[in-house]
Amino acid sequence: MEPKASVEELLAQADALRYNGHYEEAEQLYLRILEQEPDNAAAHHGLGLVYYLHGGDFEKSLAEFKRAVELDPTNITYRLDWAKALTTVAPLEEDADKMVALLQEAKAEFERVLELDPENQEALKQLAYLEEWGV
Repeated sequence: MEPKASVEELLAQADALRYNGHYEEAEQLYLRILEQEPDNAAAHHGLGLVYYLHGGDFEKSLAEFKRAVELDPTNITYRLDWAKALTTVAPLEEDADKMVALLQEAKAEFERVLELDPENQEALKQLAYLEEWGV
């Protein structure tokens, strides 16, 4: 019987699977990690990426990204991915008010990234893009 893998090892395996396009296997591992550690921000973030990149399940991806940010509010990558996902989902929204609300939420997230990292080029670029859209 092989020794039980640590959460860090499982996370590394899940990330590697995701990087290599094995989304279903990665999803299963992230879920397994979250069964052991429900507040594992990295697993929530990884799961958010799986849902976002593979399944196009934007509602689930937003929920996972948001949870990762709640658990690790200073992680710039988590914040950027959440905000970028919001900007992707917003134009798909049929209700104009909801679309604007999502874009405003994204803008607030990009601004929070700049509070943590004033030189963050991705956040600056995204804010300029949102400004062009009048957000």
